[in-house]
Amino acid sequence: MPPIVCIVGRSNSGKTTFLERLIPVLKRRGLRLAVIKHHSHGDFDIDIPGKDTWRFAAAGSDQVWLISPNRLAQFVRLEQEVSLEQVAAGITGVDLILTEGFKRSPQPKIEVTRQALTTELLCQPDELLAVVADYAVPVAVPLFGFEDAAGVADLLVRTYHLLNHQH
Repeated sequence: MPPIVCIVGRSNSGKTTFLERLIPVLKRRGLRLAVIKHHSHGDFDIDIPGKDTWRFAAAGSDQVWLISPNRLAQFVRLEQEVSLEQVAAGITGVDLILTEGFKRSPQPKIEVTRQALTTELLCQPDELLAVVADYAVPVAVPLFGFEDAAGVADLLVRTYHLLNHQH
């Protein structure tokens, strides 16, 4: 299974924005990525209400698949939440799995924090691979600014030996 790194932080800390910066940097280095987003608020819809797939799910289908010439989406109704590791076990053909969220997962984490929100980290020091912040966080792991996606990419490539892959 490819390595998993969780990008975690409080709401509105900049996790999504930082991932939007990091993903293209890793892609330019030739890496294949999967991103998993954790949504802790139970039900959600990623399909548009009224469209066919939404209507099939609303009618009670346990699984709905949407297939086009260049995309595939699967919607599965769950009895209980599956773990990050269960989902990751089914992902193939990638070098690295990044997540947004999963702060309770045992996987290594990069915490994103902004001084305007709080200077208290969510994670324990031994859970952290790095911190991305707009202030000097007193941590024993690498500290990166919000603009330094290349620095975080370097850390991931070194830590997980990601350039050994041939595509």
